[in-house]
Amino acid sequence: MFKRPLVTLSAALALAWGGGVHAGELVVSAAASLTNAFKEVAQGYEKAHAGAKVILNFGASDVLLQQIVKGAPADVFASADQKAMDKAVAEKAVRPASRVDFAANQVVLIVPADSKAGIAALEDLTRPDIKRVAYGNPASVPVGRYTKGALEAAGLWDAVQAKSVLAQNVRQSLDYVARGEVDAGFVFATDAAIMPDKVRIAVRVPSQTPVTYPIAITARDAAASQAESFVAYVLSPAGQAILSRYGFQKP
Repeated sequence: MFKRPLVTLSAALALAWGGGVHAGELVVSAAASLTNAFKEVAQGYEKAHAGAKVILNFGASDVLLQQIVKGAPADVFASADQKAMDKAVAEKAVRPASRVDFAANQVVLIVPADSKAGIAALEDLTRPDIKRVAYGNPASVPVGRYTKGALEAAGLWDAVQAKSVLAQNVRQSLDYVARGEVDAGFVFATDAAIMPDKVRIAVRVPSQTPVTYPIAITARDAAASQAESFVAYVLSPAGQAILSRYGFQKP
């Protein structure tokens, strides 16, 4: 049986900025690290709700928020950290009462699968032979904020920042490492898991704050009831089982 593919990323952005979202369509803007899991979540939701159509838009959490603030239609916002959602509340972009944590993750330091650098601790990043380290821009990418906090706590931020290759989102950091363009990079554990043949985890990074993912219904009224239904599905045993398969933990 032919299965209609989910609309994602570029198509979603075109719809969002071009006013092409139609009645009955649910637009979900979600952190880049949720890409693989939320594609399956959306499929499960559509299967469980006849006639439902989910449009997925992935990117750095802060970037997604700015899209919403500037008028891009979105019915659900799922962030990779609490700070981005705090901003969403402050900007009145979401309904505060709908905010709920739905998943947890862990920051890891990865290296190319064939790396011979021998990186086994965060302190190794200060070695002179380690030239380039990728991580999300702390100004707009949650994994970058977690990374900065961990490196500051270890007294290594200045040394590692001098070698930084800033990524626009966590998946770009993953790609830099997978292609061998950097010596190491910071991503979430769930991102590392999707490329086991190209990257490997060198260090599991202790986080200064829990890596939890909040989700909320936006202030847009167009599909509020569907948005509530989608969030309920994410929190349901079925939704949580999908997230678990992709390595996400319970918050």
